[in-house]
Amino acid sequence: MEDTRKENVLYVRMFGSLSLEWNGKVLAASGRTTESQFVYLMQILLHAGSKGVSRDTLEKVLFENRDLDNVHHAVRSVVYNAKKKLEAFGLPASGFIRQSRGVYYWTDEIPVEEDAARMESLYRQALEEKDLERKLGLYLDAVHCYTGDFLSNQGHVVWISQEARRYKTIFCFCVEEAAKILRMNRDFFQMEELGCYAARINPLADWETITMEALVAMGRFDDAKQFYEDTVNLYLQEQGLRPSGRLMELLNKLGGQIEHDYAVLDDIQRKLAAEDDQATGGYVCSYPVFQGIYAMVKRMMERGGQSVYLMLCTVVDSKGNPMEPGSNLDELSERLGDSIRHSVRHSDAINKYGRGQYLVLLVNTTRENCGIVQKRINNHFIIGRQRTGIQYYVNSVICTPDETNKLMGGKP
Repeated sequence: MEDTRKENVLYVRMFGSLSLEWNGKVLAASGRTTESQFVYLMQILLHAGSKGVSRDTLEKVLFENRDLDNVHHAVRSVVYNAKKKLEAFGLPASGFIRQSRGVYYWTDEIPVEEDAARMESLYRQALEEKDLERKLGLYLDAVHCYTGDFLSNQGHVVWISQEARRYKTIFCFCVEEAAKILRMNRDFFQMEELGCYAARINPLADWETITMEALVAMGRFDDAKQFYEDTVNLYLQEQGLRPSGRLMELLNKLGGQIEHDYAVLDDIQRKLAAEDDQATGGYVCSYPVFQGIYAMVKRMMERGGQSVYLMLCTVVDSKGNPMEPGSNLDELSERLGDSIRHSVRHSDAINKYGRGQYLVLLVNTTRENCGIVQKRINNHFIIGRQRTGIQYYVNSVICTPDETNKLMGGKP
């Protein structure tokens, strides 16, 4: 992409953490107190633009509730040091910061381009624009200006947290409006890109539904199926959260629209058989697939009278508590998965529910046999004088969650 940045313009990034760039050189501040005050000063002053910042507000931002003998002098000292630092950075010698009637302003002599201000300008232009294509372009440009929360490492500061909420609201609005226009234009390729970008920048906000809708609309059903499973697994395993009801409802609705090319039964059956490439052990599957198996087995029980149990296996430490996330838990989680797969029958379904947790659907078995399965898992999992173990919970599929019965602990 061609660099369109102009010379002798101070480029300011507020999304993420503060960054100042002058003629290709980036100014970075260390964690020392004096430089932290420089950062606080630059953040509020450059963001305020032509409105400026009152002396009272600046004093609160720089010194909070610190008891200083002469806070006015302290502010002047921070401003003086900031001017010296900016000059050393390579900016042309000027006043940099001026004061008028108790309000501080950034100098008019050095133009500033701020990402947050540009995003807001594009958003407001889009609201007024009548031409649909130009409106879409403005919304998309505004979306891509947003590269993370506004000054994300300073969320405890009141004015910053307020601005962070405001810009996230603008971002969400622009994504939704752009998606509406793209849907109307049937531009599903760009709609897919929009959904992926929004989900990466603002995770856990259900933007995956935009991508899923675009994949289904383009007829990319294999990609849609994989994206569906990857999304649910991401929420469960990486984030440790269940997807929201809205997300699951929309994903399932969109998933139901997936169609395949015309085929004869023999070809379909061969393809279905080829997809089950697990020769031994239990059937390891994603959460959406596990959900479907659970629902189907529960319906079959109504007619066949089979006894089916749902088992939750959790890696615990020596005190019986769930382990903290980390490389040790990841290694034990993988070992637990292998232990379960080699301890259950070929017809039993397994899902990695989260870090250190697995769900197992034990079909056509008894409660006593559940205990036997647990012992087999322990024999595979426990090595030597290992202090970690597995905690088991088992429910009959026809039981309610309140009837959960904790069976034996994981340590022998």
